[in-house]
Amino acid sequence: MEKDLLSQQIDESKKAYDAQDYQKLVDKAKPKPKVFRNALAAFFVGGLICMLGQGIGMGFASAGLSSKEASAATVATMIFIGAFLTGIGVYDDIGRFAGAGSIIPITGFSNSIVSAAMEYKAEGYIFGVGARIFTIAGPVLVYGFLTSTLIGLIYYLFR
Repeated sequence: MEKDLLSQQIDESKKAYDAQDYQKLVDKAKPKPKVFRNALAAFFVGGLICMLGQGIGMGFASAGLSSKEASAATVATMIFIGAFLTGIGVYDDIGRFAGAGSIIPITGFSNSIVSAAMEYKAEGYIFGVGARIFTIAGPVLVYGFLTSTLIGLIYYLFR
């Protein structure tokens, strides 16, 4: 009995030792993230997307649209641009280069919807695209509605 317990403890320590050695090998082989480069790319691309949106909004405003109309037209245009770039495969390249900078709310949201639709289009329009189009964007919508409802209630109660 004592021998079984001792051999079991040895086996467990050997497994732990093997796991530690393996983790050390993984840490050595794993490429180190280029944090500064990634942050700079995200900042640059995110800023460009925001600057593009601002320019589009200013263009709509100078065309005679009111502030609300120009904002709505800008949002629609940015959604279209994000969806179009996703459809032709360019947004994936932007995402690989910019990382988090490519998930600016409007264009990133349209990218998540269109990429899910493209992924499941082979399964058909109803059971593929229709059923799974919001797999990525669905939680964003749910929590967005929930948060806006709570903020609206808080505003109503403490106004």
